[in-house]
Amino acid sequence: MSNEVEFFDVVDELDNVIGKATRGEVHELGLLHRSAHLLVFNSIDQVLLQRRSTEKDTFPRMWCSSVSGHLDSGEDYDECVIRESLEEIGLKLRRVPERIFKIEACEGTGNEFSQVYRVKDEGPFSINKDEISEIRWFDVADLDESTMHASGDFSRPFAMVWSRFVEGGFRP
Repeated sequence: MSNEVEFFDVVDELDNVIGKATRGEVHELGLLHRSAHLLVFNSIDQVLLQRRSTEKDTFPRMWCSSVSGHLDSGEDYDECVIRESLEEIGLKLRRVPERIFKIEACEGTGNEFSQVYRVKDEGPFSINKDEISEIRWFDVADLDESTMHASGDFSRPFAMVWSRFVEGGFRP
């Protein structure tokens, strides 16, 4: 992982930019900020999930969305999902994927407003070992809330994303 200091936009309760701070300050002080999540589905109703690297500062070794990442200062949600897709799993998106919903910032998201996208893609994928330890296809039908909570292997933000996906009646 890079030793370069990352800056994030700090936002208000309506997701308007009100300043910027370092990654450390944002997390230490619980400041509202932004993230993007991408759910990658294949043609047989499976979702690609990533197991986060042991080096990650939040939710190490836990399963998370296909792609997820903070918006850099000055970046918008669409730019972030395109950048993170390439950085994390080597997925070069030809266009902005479908925006399916946005989750309000709360404790469960780590005080992040999270824009969630979806796309169909079969791969191949190339993982960034600094960010991800492995990726795996999961059958959509097997990912229910009780399974995620019982196993303790899924990050809180992903559990919120998936719960909203299921409750919203979204399909792969």
